[in-house]
Amino acid sequence: MITSRNQNAKKLITRRSLLLGGGKIALFSLLAGRLYYLQVTESEKYKTLSENNQFNMELLPPIRGRILDRQGIPLALNKDNFRIEIIAEQTKDILGTLNKLRKIIKIDDVNMKRILREIRSKRDFVPVSIADNLKWEDIASVAINTPYLPGIRIDVGRGRFYPYGENAVHVTGYVSAVSETEQTGDPLLELPDFRIGKSGIEKALDIKMRGSAQQRQVEVNAVGRIVRRLPGTEQKIGNDVDLTIDVRLQQFVNQRLAMGNSRPVPVDDPRVILALKKGERLPLGVDPTSGTVNFDKYGKLVSQESGAAVVMDAFSGEVLAITSTPGFDPNRFIHGLNARDWERLLANPLSPMTNKAIAGQYSPGSTFKMIVCLAALEAGIWHEKKKVDCKGYIDVGDTRFHCWKKHGHGPIEMNQAIEQSCDVYLYEIAKRLGIEKIAAMARRFGFGAKSNIELPGERAGLVPSSGWKKSTLGQKWHQGETLITSIGQGFILCTPLQLARMTAGLVNGGFMVTPRLLKSMMRANSNRNSLNLNPKHLKVVVDGMNRVTNGALGTARGVLRASSSVKFGGKTGSVQVKRISLDDRRAGKVKNIDKPWAERDHAMFVGYAPLNSPRYVVSVVVEHGGGGSTMAAPIARDILEKTIMLDPITL
Repeated sequence: MITSRNQNAKKLITRRSLLLGGGKIALFSLLAGRLYYLQVTESEKYKTLSENNQFNMELLPPIRGRILDRQGIPLALNKDNFRIEIIAEQTKDILGTLNKLRKIIKIDDVNMKRILREIRSKRDFVPVSIADNLKWEDIASVAINTPYLPGIRIDVGRGRFYPYGENAVHVTGYVSAVSETEQTGDPLLELPDFRIGKSGIEKALDIKMRGSAQQRQVEVNAVGRIVRRLPGTEQKIGNDVDLTIDVRLQQFVNQRLAMGNSRPVPVDDPRVILALKKGERLPLGVDPTSGTVNFDKYGKLVSQESGAAVVMDAFSGEVLAITSTPGFDPNRFIHGLNARDWERLLANPLSPMTNKAIAGQYSPGSTFKMIVCLAALEAGIWHEKKKVDCKGYIDVGDTRFHCWKKHGHGPIEMNQAIEQSCDVYLYEIAKRLGIEKIAAMARRFGFGAKSNIELPGERAGLVPSSGWKKSTLGQKWHQGETLITSIGQGFILCTPLQLARMTAGLVNGGFMVTPRLLKSMMRANSNRNSLNLNPKHLKVVVDGMNRVTNGALGTARGVLRASSSVKFGGKTGSVQVKRISLDDRRAGKVKNIDKPWAERDHAMFVGYAPLNSPRYVVSVVVEHGGGGSTMAAPIARDILEKTIMLDPITL
């Protein structure tokens, strides 16, 4: 009985052992089969995946090309950018380390939140930027304290820098981070430190100055940490851009235009602080942290002048200076403006972001009178010796058109009319000439069309005609509008660059030049075309411009200084931005000083020098500056004197 029971137990154990052994063999077979499948059948696939996971491509941004003036002086360059980063895995107390660092360098609360957010979103071994573009003094202070700042490291990169700041910003433009709308799929644009041109030459020639990135293979471990870096393709530095600008003249023109007839001082000047304590306020548009403010002749605080100026070679079209005021500091855009500063720029009524030299559109005022006179002479409907008796007004139908001189100029001929800027003389010409001939001559001198200068944002202006008014406004053209157009008012619009181009065509013998900023675009006589004008007719209007500054009755006769060795010619202009009503005339409210700033006339002047052998031309527009003779002409005089002193073309 016992023997039978033992035999049954042995059979049960043997059966269980066989089942367990069979199960083990089955599982081992499955494991062996899977290993065979992975290591033999799919070996090539996983080998490729392993190698691809082991090696990544690292893209290094190229060094951007420089922007140089005609003498090779950098207007935009690259300089070492000292920055501080934190590596989370190297410190046990991230917040404590950052608080210690805040005692050494300034880290505001907004930046602090950004740093902590990036640390949470990135792997512990990935560096997070704390601050960049730091001064050497700040870097030295951090370096001394690094033993007490675990996880903090100092790095050096390359950043864009504009040494002349706002003095050349509307030429150079600026670079900034790539926005989502500017992404094209190019991996270079996705690099966090990469910058592209946003305005000016930086934008116009962005691709040329970018260069090509360096591709370098890096070996990484399973969690993505870089183990070693391997050789890769070479980096190609971007091309330099050589401009026709003379930075010495550019800086002078910008500062002289901004000054106007006032004295500029920084906002932190003691005189400004004292004026504020006495109850004065900073004018609209003045940056209270780093801006400049002017003291006018009455000792009152006023903002710097808003306007534009262009200096150009009358024969080649080389632009030697082109500026718009006020400007802004392009260096502040490289690492991004905060919301407050951006809103302040956009809200500034003086429009610092607009390049007024090419995008500001103004009626030309009396600077347009030479074009109308030329049109009349060329059409054969007028003679330069023909006299008109100016009584201070002219009646056309039931409308009276006034001359700027209330009691008139008396009997006057063409060059005298230009000298004294007589409106009635131009009215009489316009009555016989008609708007179509005026418009045709204006277009010959480049009005109503872009010059295609190498800057983005240029505007074409407007040359009105009967056809234009019919198609645009659905209205008939009236003779009174022709009279208004003849003195550069009404619908007609132009840019300061177009005014400089017009002046060049008048004084260079009748050739239309193409303005150029790139030295590579300059070729002998390739930038000018003949206007096919009678030299005698040109001489008449240029003689009138001579008399404006040098004649006994010239509107700018008081501008020339006895001590100056430079004589020049030109034409003043004052452009109404609001029509003077009959009630205003009767009340005597016709002077600019009696009007709010926004209702004052624009001040204009176009000029050339030297007087007897013109080479340089200038145009100056001062928004709401009042009289062309009192505001724009003195600025143009100083600019021409500086230009002749530097004489950049002969260097």
